[in-house]
Amino acid sequence: MSQLETCLPAIIGHRGACGHAPENTLASVRAAAALGVKWVEFDVKLSADDQMIILHDDSLERTTNGSGAAAERRLADIQALDAGSWFDAAFRGERVPTLDDYISLLRDLGLGAVVEIKPTPGREVETGQRVAAHLAAHWPGDLPAPLLCSFKPASLAAARAAAPALERAMLLSSPGDDWHRIAEQVGACAVHCNHLNLSKIRAVEIIQAGFALRCYTVNQGPRAAALFDWGVDGVITDYPDRMPTRPAT
Repeated sequence: MSQLETCLPAIIGHRGACGHAPENTLASVRAAAALGVKWVEFDVKLSADDQMIILHDDSLERTTNGSGAAAERRLADIQALDAGSWFDAAFRGERVPTLDDYISLLRDLGLGAVVEIKPTPGREVETGQRVAAHLAAHWPGDLPAPLLCSFKPASLAAARAAAPALERAMLLSSPGDDWHRIAEQVGACAVHCNHLNLSKIRAVEIIQAGFALRCYTVNQGPRAAALFDWGVDGVITDYPDRMPTRPAT
């Protein structure tokens, strides 16, 4: 296992701590830090003017008061939207952050990050290249290097070419028989998968092949404990406060 992988904690906050605050906002990162989380996961995509924004969906409706495709809106238009009220009125006025906003806050809070490259369809290569190059150039030297991940092999391949020193995890909703080929072709050191689609047999196979293994989105303590018993290295969760401690190995 790589030096970076050995420093990742067993509990990683999903989109910050999105069970406690609106996902992918600065408030969600602060909520994660308040819960004692040491690493958070978040999503990066490109706006119409090629700015890197922290947003999961291709469209704006679910997590802002806007509408339409984020890739068709300029950063200034996106940041004029309210990204907090949908979750709770207490978060009214939260904005869609930029990657630089996140980097600054993570530096202030001393948090590590799993950065998901979340491209709009058709922009897989461009998004992977830009995100990786930006992180390589601007990531704080006093934080552990970020771990890149994506469901899109083309994005991870582009990230590898742009910033080969940044390690990568292959995101797989369901790790099928071809999981090893997919992970190897992008030079991944880890596999991240949906815990609902992971069997113990497959988990052992991935771990024995030398890959770190993490599961998303695990929100029940007993399920996390069972995954840890299988040898899973970590869970990505909306509710870090519900998670058990991973047994020492």
